[in-house]
Amino acid sequence: MKFDFWKELNRELDEAWRELRFAWRRAWVGLRNALRRARPGRLDYVVLPLSGPLPERSGPPRGFWQRRFLPPEPVSLQQLNGWLRAIADADNVKGVVFVLGRLSPAGLATVQNLRRSLQRLREAGKEAIVFTPNLDLTHYYVASAGSRIVVPPSAQFELLGLRVEAVFLKEALARAGVEADILQISPYKTAGNMFDKAEMTPEQREQLSWLLDDNYEHLSADIAADRELDQATVQGLVDRGPLTAAEALEAGLVDDLAYEDELPFLLYDGDGAAAADSPEGEAAGEEKRPRARLRSWSRAGPLLMEKARLPLGRFVGVVSLEGMIVAGESQQPPIDLPLPFVGGLVAGHETINRLLRRAERNKRMAALILHVDSGGGSALASDLIWRQLQRVARKKPVLVYMGNVAASGGYYAGAAAQHIMCQPLTLTGSIGVLAGRFNTDGLYERLHVTRTVLSRGKHATLYSDVGPLEPGERELLWKTISTVYDQFLEVVATGRDLSREQLEAVAGGRVWTGRQAIAHHLADSHGDFVDAVEKVAGLAEIRVAAHQMLPVANLHGPGGGFRLPLPFRPSDYGALVETYRRLYQQALLLFPLHLRWY
Repeated sequence: MKFDFWKELNRELDEAWRELRFAWRRAWVGLRNALRRARPGRLDYVVLPLSGPLPERSGPPRGFWQRRFLPPEPVSLQQLNGWLRAIADADNVKGVVFVLGRLSPAGLATVQNLRRSLQRLREAGKEAIVFTPNLDLTHYYVASAGSRIVVPPSAQFELLGLRVEAVFLKEALARAGVEADILQISPYKTAGNMFDKAEMTPEQREQLSWLLDDNYEHLSADIAADRELDQATVQGLVDRGPLTAAEALEAGLVDDLAYEDELPFLLYDGDGAAAADSPEGEAAGEEKRPRARLRSWSRAGPLLMEKARLPLGRFVGVVSLEGMIVAGESQQPPIDLPLPFVGGLVAGHETINRLLRRAERNKRMAALILHVDSGGGSALASDLIWRQLQRVARKKPVLVYMGNVAASGGYYAGAAAQHIMCQPLTLTGSIGVLAGRFNTDGLYERLHVTRTVLSRGKHATLYSDVGPLEPGERELLWKTISTVYDQFLEVVATGRDLSREQLEAVAGGRVWTGRQAIAHHLADSHGDFVDAVEKVAGLAEIRVAAHQMLPVANLHGPGGGFRLPLPFRPSDYGALVETYRRLYQQALLLFPLHLRWY
């Protein structure tokens, strides 16, 4: 009885403290809103320029020197969704004007995430105006989610379709005296085809065809629904392309033709008189006409009305697994070079597991989201990450949120999660293994370079580039990849609650879109990162009231978990060569599929 009394007393004290904190927050927010109402002028739209890769999560906080001497970080979807949440809360703004620059190299799932952000803004009762001079499929797919599309009269509508391109290097390597010897667990595990095939295999053609078919059907269906057109009509307009801006307007693909400086006049809806002061960017002496007030985020942010929300005591943690998966620490090469397999993030199992152990120990962390955007890499490193994620999942809910690609080792690592969420256009699956090596004897001979190798041990040169694989060596490699493949199947079958027969039908290196993955029980639901947070909160049985907010925290290692590029020094050559050699050895495990948009 005494225990129940103290437990009830603690609960009542906690509730009273929360009410006091919320009352203080309401008062403080109310004061700030009163000061904003007292300021002269009005705000109609916030202008948000968007361009670049739009990474899902913001990077680690930068130090003093990094902020001043490194290039600015690109706007992330995390940052964008924070802005849009504030705009959705404000009752003194009509909406947002999105000015789309070059969204490159944003992937398919990233584009869908951006569309979801626009849709969520509209669901909150705000307008999402999109101005874009670019009308290829990437930009138009985003723009179609807006409430109004404005393009310059000189723009050209260039939805020409979707194509995939595969390159085969066997004959080119042979001319250089290099021969690739690839062992793959299935003809659908096609990552090595570019090195040991002279043309596309029937299995690769079949796989690329089902990816293209599903992507094209999904893209055209979304555009048709957004523009209130028939899907066949949209596909017919794609086949007619390119179209002029006037033809696109006539076909109902865009809403207005105007230049960017005409937006304030175009968006004026008769509410209020002509502006007394010049809006941003207006030339002196320009005719005074009624116009909507457009403000950049830096000027609009301090003017937006707020809603009082109290953060919960528990939070959702986020660990990002991005780039090639390798054994060791996460890193970036010391410099960016235009060479294959160099550049971009490298996810090391030691760094990722260190963050996962922090998540496992943190009692305030209610749940974990593992954000995966990786085509795979080292089977060993992927297994070690999977094991640590399994340990976390025993203590708290774990959700895997897939980015543009979560395939091969990227899928393996997340198979221990209770829930897997992706976008319909995420590339996933590739449950398979391959191994291989190059024989460079012919290259050395052409260069008139003499190479002499001394070894001890029958298989000392198994992983070298000296000579072709002997039959016994091929058997050894096949035994190795068969063992890894069996383990891969066991991990996925257990994590996804599938029989071996069910899994074999969709494994074997086959790659799927996110929509196909759900049909094959490899994923559970579609959504963007905001949807993932809501889902994992439900798994953790966290109820978030309208006046509350659930904090989300990115977990980064020391120095952000990645080495930032530094000024290049001559002493870096050794590290550069070693980095390139290691990444090149891992490159065959990646899925080299490049979807090109037009």
